[in-house]
Amino acid sequence: MKATLELKDAGAGAKGASAKIDKRIEALGGWRSATLAMVRRLIHEADPAIEEEWKWAKATNPGTPVWSHDGIVCTGESYKQAVKLTFARGASIADPKKLFNSSLEGNVRRAIDLREGEKLDETAFKQLIRVAVAANTSARAAKKK
Repeated sequence: MKATLELKDAGAGAKGASAKIDKRIEALGGWRSATLAMVRRLIHEADPAIEEEWKWAKATNPGTPVWSHDGIVCTGESYKQAVKLTFARGASIADPKKLFNSSLEGNVRRAIDLREGEKLDETAFKQLIRVAVAANTSARAAKKK
């Protein structure tokens, strides 16, 4: 049985972004499609107010799915060997379950590479999304002071 998601979009551009993410998921096929669809569902479960965006499209790259709430929370890139979720403020947020397994050397971002057959701790992932949203909200509030 296929579950339906009610996605919260901000503005006309977001509806287009959600449609582009739908198309990306469909075009990927196989395990990468299932993985990107699963993390998308988990992101929305973790934060129903999250917004979907489509960024960085150019001639050599069709663009990247982005999930934002008071700034970028994470991106969802797909490669032959992995689906990569890059968290914009990953280096500054707690990851007690050690989900981050890529881009560990930087001072700002962290990523999760999901490979074929790997299982994601869904509860820990949703908590990581909530912590990332809280970090964005806190940073935005600090800028307003």
